[in-house]
Amino acid sequence: MQRIIIVFFTALGVLLGGALIGGIGGTLTHQSPVKIMLKLTEDIKLWAVATAIGGTFSNLRILEGGFVEGKLSLVAKQLIILVAAFLGAQLGIWIINILTGGR
Repeated sequence: MQRIIIVFFTALGVLLGGALIGGIGGTLTHQSPVKIMLKLTEDIKLWAVATAIGGTFSNLRILEGGFVEGKLSLVAKQLIILVAAFLGAQLGIWIINILTGGR
C-alpha cells in the first residue's frame, strides 16, 4: 500500500512541477504561460507515469515474468501500481485545468 501511495504522489508531483515550472519558462520566452502549461500536461503525462513506476523496463520484465511463471498476484500488483501512477498524473492534469481555467 505504501508503494501505491508513493507512486501516485510521484506522478502527481512530476506533472504539477513540470507544468508549473514550464509555465515560468513560457513567461520568460514571452509566450502564454497558460497555453504552455496546458500543452505540457498532455506532453509529460506518459513520462510522469513512467517516472513514478521507476522506469519502464523493470516493470515490463516483472509483468512478463508474472505471466510466464503464472504468478498472477505479481501481475495484479504491477497493474495496480500502473493504475495508481496513471491516476496521479490524471489528477495533476485536472488540477492544472482548474488553475488555468480549462481549455
